Amino acid sequence: MKRTWIIARMTFREAIRRRIVLTGLVLGLLFLTVFSLGFRMVYVNAYDRASEETGAFGSIMVNEGVNVLMLAGLYAVTFLSAAMGALLGADTLSGEIISGTIQTIVTKPVRRSNIVFGKWLGFAILLAGYSLLMSGGTVLSVWIQSGYAARNVLQGLLLIYLESLLIMTISLSCSSFLSGLATGGVVFGLYGMSFIGGWVEQIGAVFQNQTAIRVGIVTSLIIPSEALWRRAAFE
Repeated sequence: MKRTWIIARMTFREAIRRRIVLTGLVLGLLFLTVFSLGFRMVYVNAYDRASEETGAFGSIMVNEGVNVLMLAGLYAVTFLSAAMGALLGADTLSGEIISGTIQTIVTKPVRRSNIVFGKWLGFAILLAGYSLLMSGGTVLSVWIQSGYAARNVLQGLLLIYLESLLIMTISLSCSSFLSGLATGGVVFGLYGMSFIGGWVEQIGAVFQNQTAIRVGIVTSLIIPSEALWRRAAFE
């Protein structure tokens, strides 16, 4: 276990050296700035219109609008976190194998499982920080500006993180026997298939089409990324 933690620490330091952490931090803050400004403008406009309504209807309309905007922001965060997970794992093993740098590690008394799991652990910690910054910042921005607090926030944010962790795990696994470009193609192809399958299932449920529902279920069993997001949104 000690060797695994050493590999994880080396992986995290390598991400800092390659400015992956800095890039994710800057782009994350940029996203939160744009989202906060956009949310502020829409919220003020919606609040002014709702104030013209009397009774509980105006308050319900504002809360529903705020919830929709927050979920839209979290959906963008989900995609960005999944993309970060795919990019982190796509070239980590294949790139080191091609360049030969992996030889400096495997010559030491370290098992292959320690190397793979150590890299996975380092990226998992990095993704946890990125997901917390993006999704937590989105929820916090909505709460500060509108006072709206979504229910079961912790469960929802953990499911969003779990989705990015799933994508990173698939990417890292494919990177052990595919090139970086091929890994990226496989991961984003599976992610797109999950996205389409989720919508097919929902539309099938509306029209009570059992075949469409089964297609969505099978797709979710192959890669449950869209199912994780839908559960997070439900929470």
